[in-house]
Amino acid sequence: MTKRTLIGPFKQILPMTGIKLKGAISDHELEVIVEGGILIEDNHILATGNFEDLKLKYPEAGVQLLKGNHVCVPGFVDAHTHICFGGSRAKDYAMRNAGKSYLEIAHSGGGIWDTVTQTRKASIEELTKSTIKRANRHLKNGTTTLEVKSGYGLTVDEELKMLRAIKEADKEALPELISTCLAAHMLPKDFDGSETEYLKMTSKELFPILKEENLTQRIDAFIEQSAFSADDIQAYFSKASQMNFHITVHADQFSAGGSKVAVEFNAISADHLEASGDTEIELLAHSETIAVALPGASLGLGCDFTPARKLLDAGAALAIASDHNPGSAPMGDLLTQASILGTFQKLTNAEVLAGITFRAAAALKLEDRGKLEAGLLADLAVFHSDNYQDILYNQGNLKPCMVWKNGELVFDRHK
Repeated sequence: MTKRTLIGPFKQILPMTGIKLKGAISDHELEVIVEGGILIEDNHILATGNFEDLKLKYPEAGVQLLKGNHVCVPGFVDAHTHICFGGSRAKDYAMRNAGKSYLEIAHSGGGIWDTVTQTRKASIEELTKSTIKRANRHLKNGTTTLEVKSGYGLTVDEELKMLRAIKEADKEALPELISTCLAAHMLPKDFDGSETEYLKMTSKELFPILKEENLTQRIDAFIEQSAFSADDIQAYFSKASQMNFHITVHADQFSAGGSKVAVEFNAISADHLEASGDTEIELLAHSETIAVALPGASLGLGCDFTPARKLLDAGAALAIASDHNPGSAPMGDLLTQASILGTFQKLTNAEVLAGITFRAAAALKLEDRGKLEAGLLADLAVFHSDNYQDILYNQGNLKPCMVWKNGELVFDRHK
């Protein structure tokens, strides 16, 4: 039986509708519905508009009455995380802030390989449980959809363990989890062969199982001097394309080159881009690839931010994600990071909010969320405020008081 629920009244609703996918956005382009309501039918939005008008038009709907001032925005979409992992890298963070280099940290037993070692030791049950815990923490901060990568297994069996854990976690986690295979994270220290040989083996042995078990539709790779070169990755991405995987790329984090590969392979997104120059910015702006800024990595490593302002002004589509991982981006607070990026890159409220809602959804090829309009999923983040500007003004300190996922109230800070 169809269930209809009218939620409101909201002092303001930001539906994020009528805004283009690419390029700069003025705050004047934001539609604001005042004294609004959202009518939910099962797990989708049936209508938005004036609360009293909706109550008269749909008298059969149950009403969830809100007292006080509330602002509603679409549930946030975090399009790049690594929250499935074992262990901790707190020692790395302390050493980095004490002036140690990446190589010095790696030689002391830290770095990505440390997380690989600890993740391999963890059982699938342990990884599932910790992934659920981290995902639910994100939901309490307003994130209703969360991408989660593998990449700390680096053998066929261990990558499968991670992706199976992510799939199991998705059954219980409050946000929806979108898995990505990042077996091409780095050349494993214990692999007896070259980068090309590792990638050939992985694509041959791992890809068919990913399809067979429906573990992911997405293939990622880290293109960097310390990982895989643009030449190394060609055959790997070609195989992924032939098997109809969606491609995404860790690109231009420390050196340029990855974004060019992303555009060549029509990747859904190119993520990081801290080292992108004018050539890479123009390339991305004239492509359909979404540029994904990861301010959490910049804060964790103490390096430059993604040139978000230049990307937007050039006409690129810009999403913002947390990169939540145990090494370079341990904070894992999307709203705080997006607010800080906005301050340093001079982004409008509209650009930041678009970057963590519908533009982020586009970076995951999801067209059913990221906006509050009829037919889309009823994913809502609600804040105690009478002015939507307070959300970014408080730089992450103003947390959602309520979160709806698929039409269900899954978090209520009052309880």
